[in-house]
This record gives sequence, structure tokens and C-alpha cells, in this order.
Amino acid sequence: MPAAATIDEYLAALPDDARAVVGEVLNAVRRALPGAEERIRYGMPAVMLDARAAIHVAGWKRHVGIYPVAPLPEPLEAEVAPFRAAKDAVHLRYADQVPYDLLTRVAAELRRQRSVQLPRPAPR
Repeated sequence: MPAAATIDEYLAALPDDARAVVGEVLNAVRRALPGAEERIRYGMPAVMLDARAAIHVAGWKRHVGIYPVAPLPEPLEAEVAPFRAAKDAVHLRYADQVPYDLLTRVAAELRRQRSVQLPRPAPR
């Protein structure tokens, strides 16, 4: 199967259960980064923090991965710790309750760490 060119194509290629969770994880990140550019990068959806840095979200067989998630200040790091799969990765199993609010707070903190000023979203 060819690589997805858009986030919608990426999501459409996932199984139903994974698609729902990955889509909601992306929405949680978007809530913290309104107006951020979105694209496929390294074969997975990425919400850009600036021209070089992004939060990547990937749907796998049993979990959704969020990369990279740098060390966070306490107490946020303590909340993320049970989901750490590696120094800079967070894995959330589809079978478990996904803490979407926590992901929004993590994305906001990563944005703060990068001191990123995003464009204001266009009025609807």
C-alpha cells in the first residue's frame, strides 16, 4: 500500500478502532495548537510546532504512539510516566481509556517549551 499523502488518507487506512482513537488523539493535540500546520512527516501525521519540530501521532496494531515527548515539568511528567514507552515516546493502548485531556496539556507544554507563537485560526 502506498504511503498516505494526507492525514485523512492516513486515518482512512487504519482499522476502525484505531482510526477513532488516533483521530481523537490528533484532536486533543489540535486543541492545544490551534492554527498549527498539519502534514504527513516520516509516514505519520504531524502537527507542527515550528518549521522543524512537530508532535507526531502514529497508529499501530495495539496502540497509538506520540513522538517526541520531551521530559515534562512535574507534576505533568508524573501523569505521563505510566504511558512512557521510551525517553521521548508515549504509547496509549487502544484497549485502555485514553487520557485525551492529558494529551492536550502535554501538547500545550511542548509548545511552551519551544516558545512557539502559532497563527490565529481564521474566523469561521
